[in-house]
Amino acid sequence: MRGRATIVLDVGKTLAKLSLWSAGGVMIERRVRPNERIRTAGYGALDVAGIEAWAVEVLRYFATLADVGAIVPVGHGAGAAIIRDGRLACPPLDYEEPMPAGLRAVYDRERDAFASTGSPSLPDGLNLGAQIFRLEQLDPKVTDGAQILPWAQYWSWRLSGVAASERTSLGCHTDLWNPVADTPSKMAERRGWASCLAPLRDAADILGQLTPEWVILTGLPVDTEVHCGLHDSNAALLAARGFAEIADQESTVLSTGTWFVAMRTPGDTASVDIQMLDEARDCLVNVDVHGRPIPSARFMGGREIETLIGLDTRRIDIAPDQPALLAALPDILGSGAMVLPTFTPGFGPFPHSRGRWTGEADSPAARRAAVSLYAALVADTALGLIGTRDRLLIEGRFAEGQLFVRALAALRPDLRIYVGKAHNDVSYGALRLIDAALPPAQPLELVTPLADDLAPYRDRWREEAARMEETA
Repeated sequence: MRGRATIVLDVGKTLAKLSLWSAGGVMIERRVRPNERIRTAGYGALDVAGIEAWAVEVLRYFATLADVGAIVPVGHGAGAAIIRDGRLACPPLDYEEPMPAGLRAVYDRERDAFASTGSPSLPDGLNLGAQIFRLEQLDPKVTDGAQILPWAQYWSWRLSGVAASERTSLGCHTDLWNPVADTPSKMAERRGWASCLAPLRDAADILGQLTPEWVILTGLPVDTEVHCGLHDSNAALLAARGFAEIADQESTVLSTGTWFVAMRTPGDTASVDIQMLDEARDCLVNVDVHGRPIPSARFMGGREIETLIGLDTRRIDIAPDQPALLAALPDILGSGAMVLPTFTPGFGPFPHSRGRWTGEADSPAARRAAVSLYAALVADTALGLIGTRDRLLIEGRFAEGQLFVRALAALRPDLRIYVGKAHNDVSYGALRLIDAALPPAQPLELVTPLADDLAPYRDRWREEAARMEETA
């Protein structure tokens, strides 16, 4: 809808975000809601009703600010909704709901090999297949006559009334998709789930216009178009490709939030060999909006930072604090105080280890400096696992953490490392679905590596981390 405003609905794990954008890509307004985890039907579930009620209020406000022509939903990659007869068949599972060990063992025997799906066996409900499998144990008829929608497409269906599936959402550690064949996985076919998947559409496709219900609820125009939408990390990847320094060249995007997700775009002549990735260290294959396999690695960086310093993660990346953190670094390097992985067991490059401190950080600034350095060291490990080379773009919540990004640049002198100055990379990616030529609001900034010699500290950290993982 050229010449009209666009709304991006970004439903992440930790936060739900609604932003309103002008036709030229200028943000008009933004609202954020912390997500709740509710207990219903005997398990932890995503707060669909709470998110929807909040969205109605915000959209009603946005309708007074601009002439809206389009809505693009974005969602995290470990949520799914089962719908039947125009409503939810059951509450969507929260992916952090623990899965009984015996049930998980049965499911693991059902899964296809990593070489086929690029999807590793992940804890709890991080594989969408595990969620559906568990729901079927609670209600064997839960998928009868139903459709399965990825999380982003649940919201596009709710807004438009048109059900769809989409590649980036199906191709992110779901166990439901074969990224090379571009088809549902053998397990999805075998268990009958493939036939339940809503029709496959491209992320940019217009599913329809806003339903009369939502027009009445929000006051948005009756001709507001609802796009299919996409996976949040893939939206960040699409945003990165809007910069000339990245485009479709050999590059990696490190998206930082609750999850730190590194996604590598191989050069034009490179092919992806899934078997070269280490599934035991949280490597996987994502699928981009063009259906291309994307080697990826993840760790729960934002969650670990929260665990280590408390919920106010702004203390890691807020601009006024950066001089104090940088000033504390020499003491950390001199004392040898360090954080060893991992504070989210089961995830990341060191899934079996149990995180701990070694040495003492004698001030709040020193402690935060050590945590920033820890995040850089784990990120460096993840980048190595997917063969990152040439250039790296860091985006998201922690891209303004100067100690974090400059330490990573010092650890990887072989890379040109950039950060995006804007905080809306996922939204920019969503907007590029509508207008691929939309220029970024601000240029990238080349990161200056720290002058400090991190090699001795890095070598000791790697030795300790490897030892802990081997003996876990």
